[in-house]
Amino acid sequence: MAFYYRMDKLLTFPSGLVKYMFQSSFEQIWETLDKNHVILITDENIFRYYKPLFKDHKTLLVNPGEGAKEISTIERLSKELVSLEATRKTILVGVGGGVITDITGFLASVYMRGISFGFVPTTLLGMVDAAAGGKNGVNLGFNKNMLGTINQPDFILYDTSFLSTLSDDEWSNGFAEIIKYACIFDEALYNELHKNSITTYKNDGDALAMLIERCVDWKNKTVMEDEHEKGVRKLLNFGHTAAHAIEQLYEIPHGKAVGIGMIIASMISVSVTGLEKSITEDIKRLLSLYHLPVKFKFDPKRAMELLRMDKKRNEQLMDYILLDKPGKATVHSLPFEVIENALNAYESEN
Repeated sequence: MAFYYRMDKLLTFPSGLVKYMFQSSFEQIWETLDKNHVILITDENIFRYYKPLFKDHKTLLVNPGEGAKEISTIERLSKELVSLEATRKTILVGVGGGVITDITGFLASVYMRGISFGFVPTTLLGMVDAAAGGKNGVNLGFNKNMLGTINQPDFILYDTSFLSTLSDDEWSNGFAEIIKYACIFDEALYNELHKNSITTYKNDGDALAMLIERCVDWKNKTVMEDEHEKGVRKLLNFGHTAAHAIEQLYEIPHGKAVGIGMIIASMISVSVTGLEKSITEDIKRLLSLYHLPVKFKFDPKRAMELLRMDKKRNEQLMDYILLDKPGKATVHSLPFEVIENALNAYESEN
């Protein structure tokens, strides 16, 4: 197979121009950025694994994990930026997974009413989903991403060498989002994933690079059409509505929660859109193939308490993303009762 290569892509969104640097290396950011104006933000794990990359660069550290996505972290980092004499010329660069890109984008959007920022995602989930799209948010207690902005980074640099230190669990987490894209947009990818495995993509750098860009292209196509999530962008929430509640209650990884959420969404789809029941089992098999759980014990009542506070609610209805078939999803306003029944049905099966 010929080596896969893709030139940088410049994409224009309503809120800004973004340079996508596929098949790049971390060091390339210094070819275009003045290091004197750059402040890196990463977590302690990334810093420990890749310490030489941060040598001689101003770097702010946060604790690893979802617990760092709090307004208290933004306040602390803001004070550290003041201590470093950060100005409107400063460029923040988030190096890490979705937590780091969320924190970096949010901080850059509010510090001095907005400064430039870019991302270097280091996880598969970050590369295929979290870093792209312009959403930047922090949690408010149990309410996930309740505080946030929609603001595009100046650039996103993709260096797949970071994935060499990724745990098996984190590979699986990333594939949850890839499966999501297949389910809602790309039946050909849905079929391709059934024929392959994590090992396939780990061992084929070209296939992995094309897979990442394919998912990013789907997200960007959607966001360019609907950056502020008034319509088609809502489709990207497939599996996420129930997932956010489960993730916050039980502190399980985002990808695993999304996998469970996709099963619940497909169960609702059977009765609402007429999705073939066999597709739900098919999705379960696909999740299992990529080492994602299909069974998880949770309290439906507690999950519903959080869902009633979800950003997507509208009075007694909630926008929910359902499947018509693999590769095609639609938005439906569902009564809370329908969602609660699905949560109870999933729990009773497991």
